[in-house]
Amino acid sequence: MSKPVITIHPQPETFKQNSQVALADKPLRKSLRTAMDMLMTRRKASLSDEVELQGLRSLCEHIRQRSLSRLPELLEQLESNLTRLGVKVHWAETPKEACQIIHNIVTQHNGKLMVKGKSMVSEEIELNHYLEDHGISAIESDLGEYIVQMAGEKPTHIVMPAIHKTKQQVSELFRDHLSTALTDDVDELTGIARKALRDIYRTADVGLSGVNFAVAETGTLCLVENEGNGRLTTTVPLVHIAITGIEKVVAKLSDIPPLYSLLPRSAIGQPITTYFNMITGPRRINELDGPQEMHLVLLDNGRTQAYGEEQMRRTLQCIRCGACMNHCPVYSRIGGAAYGTTYPGPIGEIISPHLLGLDKTRDLPTACSMCGACVEVCPVKIPITEQMARLREEAQRSPNEQVTYPIKGQGASHNLGEQIAWRTFNGIFGGKKAYRAFGWAATTFRALAPSQQMGWTLNHVPLKPAAKTLHQMVAEKQTEKQKNT
Repeated sequence: MSKPVITIHPQPETFKQNSQVALADKPLRKSLRTAMDMLMTRRKASLSDEVELQGLRSLCEHIRQRSLSRLPELLEQLESNLTRLGVKVHWAETPKEACQIIHNIVTQHNGKLMVKGKSMVSEEIELNHYLEDHGISAIESDLGEYIVQMAGEKPTHIVMPAIHKTKQQVSELFRDHLSTALTDDVDELTGIARKALRDIYRTADVGLSGVNFAVAETGTLCLVENEGNGRLTTTVPLVHIAITGIEKVVAKLSDIPPLYSLLPRSAIGQPITTYFNMITGPRRINELDGPQEMHLVLLDNGRTQAYGEEQMRRTLQCIRCGACMNHCPVYSRIGGAAYGTTYPGPIGEIISPHLLGLDKTRDLPTACSMCGACVEVCPVKIPITEQMARLREEAQRSPNEQVTYPIKGQGASHNLGEQIAWRTFNGIFGGKKAYRAFGWAATTFRALAPSQQMGWTLNHVPLKPAAKTLHQMVAEKQTEKQKNT
């Protein structure tokens, strides 16, 4: 089998090294550029009415903020209605707790095989590895997830997990794992995967899915998909487990249409997805299909930390469309694997510090040009660059500084050298005399400027003061002008 497009250590602590590897991978960069250009073009075409777009964005922002403002109340209402419908609700504070809950459910039914619909939260808790360590196979049924699982990789995009793979690489994977002939026909490759997964649906003991929206008013779990694998995963196995973050709840069923209208158009420029599943409990008496037993796992994993502060709470508005990634000049050059986190790109840079801590993700909030493209396209108007700046500030805080918003790993990027540099900068530019003295010294001794200047010269030419200060050049111009008159 050919090597994966990207072979890096997928950890956020090594983001800078990962990025260097990704930038040197020309096939990867070509694939990303082609894909991002296509997604941006399709989104623009599907949202061509600017008045409609901005109206929908404002409405969806209001829906998400209203839901979050009542989050504890809505979660209790959701649990009550789901319980009434026959769904067993579980609460998990950490990824380990969530994995243990799911493992217990599977073992109660003597299960050995789980089929999975697309679920980024299950990626977040690394469920597949946990179950494998306990003798249970978990097979992804989303085509992109199926491909990256086969390759032993993590999803590189939250909507299109295998966007970095070429059809030739997918064909080679299928040849090596499914003993099929090589082909460049995308429809044929899809058919191969579909045929292989049919037996998995029929024999799986448990099906697991994610949740796009959870409606407190009715106890309805909404699942957005294009392949039909979500519907099969949630209806064929006798046990269905849904897992979601606690922020996905909305108040009313009437909140769903606006959100659903923007989600597929923002994600892939598609007016509507092929399937929209609305799940309201297990199989009822006299019904011919559906699971006999249904569970919902509600995961915290740092979300209440973000929820606890008004500014950072807006991070939880996200509906996981991935539009911010598609328009990000950083993501489009290095891809998702370089981030080493479940959620890459701009949204990952502001979500991951809450899930993993700033000590592990200190470099992510700085992996941003602050161009604001992500803010312009976000369907729920998350001020991503504002959040990024705040996290940079929290990462730079002195460990001894008293703070009102404690976040794990706060002060992880605190550097004494940087603190001295900023204080020096403040001293120079904080007063007229110091500034002029510095200008004179810089121009007079410009030849002594070092050729290596910490991290600056890694990607830039060395800084060298001009031969004359701006004040000197203006004074000379004025003198020359007076002479000429």
